[in-house]
Parts: sequence; C-alpha cells; structure tokens
Amino acid sequence: MKKILIANRGEIALRIIHTCKQMGIETVAVYSDADAELPYVQAATKARRIGEPPVQKSYLNVEELLRISHEEKVDAIHPGYGFLSENSAFAKRAIDEGFCFIGPSPEIISMMGDKIAARAAMKEAGVPVVPGSEGDVTSVEEACKVASLIGYPVMLKASGGGGGIGMVRCDNEEAVKQVYASTKARAKAYFGQEGMFIEKLITNAKHIEVQVFGDQHGNVVHLFERDCSVQRRNQKVIEEAPALSLKESTRQAMQNQAVQAATAIGYYNAGTVEFIVDEDENFYFLEMNTRLQVEHPITEQIAGVDLVKWQILAARGEKLPRVQEEIAANNYAIEFRIYAEDPFTFLPAPGKITGYHLPERTYARVDSGYSDMNAVTPFYDPMIAKVIITGRTRSNAIELAKSYFTEAVIEGIKTNIPLFKQLLNEELYEKGTYNTSLLSTVLNKGGAPQ
Repeated sequence: MKKILIANRGEIALRIIHTCKQMGIETVAVYSDADAELPYVQAATKARRIGEPPVQKSYLNVEELLRISHEEKVDAIHPGYGFLSENSAFAKRAIDEGFCFIGPSPEIISMMGDKIAARAAMKEAGVPVVPGSEGDVTSVEEACKVASLIGYPVMLKASGGGGGIGMVRCDNEEAVKQVYASTKARAKAYFGQEGMFIEKLITNAKHIEVQVFGDQHGNVVHLFERDCSVQRRNQKVIEEAPALSLKESTRQAMQNQAVQAATAIGYYNAGTVEFIVDEDENFYFLEMNTRLQVEHPITEQIAGVDLVKWQILAARGEKLPRVQEEIAANNYAIEFRIYAEDPFTFLPAPGKITGYHLPERTYARVDSGYSDMNAVTPFYDPMIAKVIITGRTRSNAIELAKSYFTEAVIEGIKTNIPLFKQLLNEELYEKGTYNTSLLSTVLNKGGAPQ
C-alpha cells in the first residue's frame, strides 16, 4: 500500500495524512472550491479538486472520487468519518474497482447501518438492546401502538441513520402524531430511506461507547470505553476516556459485550459499540459505528496507539499489533470539540477566522482543520478543531483544561470555547456525576456562557 486517497476533508484528512507520512505512504487529498485553502490540501502529497462546495457535488460524488482514484493509481481509499464512511455501496464500488477500502466489509457496514438489522444482530449475539419495535413502524397508528406498549417517553428514529438529525423525542401520543410525517420525510432526505423505528427513551442516561478493533484473522480487542454524555442536540461536544463514573464491574461488562458483539458478526477494522446506561447502570446497545470516530484521539492518548495505523495494517490483512493483555490505559484524556457556533443557541456561526491561537502544550493535542485567515463555510459541519487534554488523572486533566482555555483564542467568529470554560467549573461536571442532560441543566440555570 503505497498511495491512499482520502475521501474526506478538514481535520480528519489532516489526521490521516499525518500517519501516512510516518508510514511512508503517499496521500491524495480531494477538496471542494470552498476548501482549497485549508491546511490538509497543502499537507497531502497531491491534492485534486473534487467539485463545487455542496456535498453532492464534491465529497459525496462517488463517480468523481473513483475517477480520481484511478487517475492517481492509488492502492486504497480511506473514508475518514461522515460523508461516505458508512456507505456500503461506496465501499463495494471501491473494492469492485480494485481499491482496498480502509474499513470493514460492505456487508457489515450495510448490516450495522440498518438500525433494525443491527438490533436483531445484537439480540442474536446476546447483547442487551433498548426495548422498542422489532422492525420499521410503517404508519403513525402503528407507531402510537408500539409507543404505548413500551411506555413514554420514546425516541422516533430513522432506520438508516443516526445523530441528532435522525431522531425525535416524543413524550406522548400527540407528539408522535405531530412529528411522524416530518421525521419520515427528513429520514428520506438525509439517509435515502424513510424507514423509522421506535425505542424507549432511557432518561437521565449516560452515553458510553466502547472502541473495538478486529483483524481479518478473527481477532477482536477493545481499547476501553469513552464517556460521550456531554451533548447538544443529541450530538457530542466533550468526550472522556476511560469512563470512571461507572462501577468497575459495569465497565468490564460493557467492554466484554462489545467484543462479543464484534466477534459475533465477524467484524474487522475500527468500530465503536455505543451503549446507553440508565441510573442503575443497566446498559443497552444503541448502535455500532463502522468507522473511525471523531473522538478516537482520546483512546489513542490513553492506550498509546495509532488507530489510523491500525486501520491501514488491518486493511492490508495483517494481524492486530497487540493482544488484549498488552493493551493498558495509562492516563486520562478529555476531548473538546471546538465549533463555529453560538455557545448558547448552538446555531452555526460561519465566517472568516481573523485570529487563531490554540497553543502547543505538552499535555494538549490539537487536531485542527483550519488556520488563521481560513473561512469556516456553511457547507459542512462547523467543527474547527479538537483539543485533547491528557492528564495523570481525571481531576488533573480538568485542571489542565481550565488552564488551556484561558489561553485559547479564536477571533473573527463565534465559537463554543466560552461554554467549555463554564462547564469546566460546574460541580456536576467536575464530580463526573452528570448525564446527557448536563448541558440543558447548566444553560437553563445560568443563561449564556460569558
């Protein structure tokens, strides 16, 4: 594997380029007209224009991506996260046209991408799943019937996609009736299929995920878990590893269940098994992400591994570099996703960066997609950078983070840095006893961060 095309943009493209350089692998970056000046374009061995800014004309343009891959004679394609990373049809096309796809098999991507099929596979593997419909609910009447059987509140979810876009909370039958049609239409628009199912909403829950990794020889390991409970609009803002707020017995049980799940479906490459955990520490399978996660750096920091390198090795058919007994968590890491958005309303705030100072510190890793004078455009996710703070303990990491964000400055646009400063001083956060309602609790009591 001497040359890899990166079918992505921004910080994750730059992250992949970094590892490829260390491995002596050439990279081909693709960029839309909106991204021509971003750092990853200059960092790649070669960069090719992919199209106009809208994603359908650029990063989702399968024909153009494959055409460039052939022209550049690349050996493999790395999809990063988002965009086409969990598109089984793209993975199959890439493989059929002679490229190595750096990820799991198209069949596994397809199975885990269909939330109904994923639930069925996990039940068969003996992994607990959230109570809900056994298949798609095909009418509002059926949706109401299922919801009444499992009890409100419920989540109405798109079968073909996740994230905040694909789910709506419903507290009663009237709410189901009000949002059913619009949620179905949105699922069709964003995920290409209008199927929906219903799950019981676990209130006051924590969102915990386990990083798993498999090779093509049947070996599967976990690299510990991440607490992703700090969320806005059902999307993650701060992640931590490991999840020390749980009892040790719960943590180990989740790790074992994640490995069991991945082994049962013959999984290989990087994957994440996501769980929802209730107040009594009962945990349930939520979904499996068949790709590298945005928050993968905190796992790398605690376990001392390079997950992108592992991805490339697994794609080449090599065995895992380590067995489970050789993987240890030696410190604590927290990731802060810096977004170009209003820190109170969470509305995107694109614009030109006129001052960019995310200082280099021995305890801080900065995975950035932008630099000074770059423009954050409205065409893509507004994440600017990820700051990963590593400490000896959780309390040490929090103190280091407080210090870091007194120095971090991004000018010209709004960012959520003020929100981090506020959260780091909240008692609920510092104690680690928070759940997914943390952000709404903090903002409802105190107004906008200063």
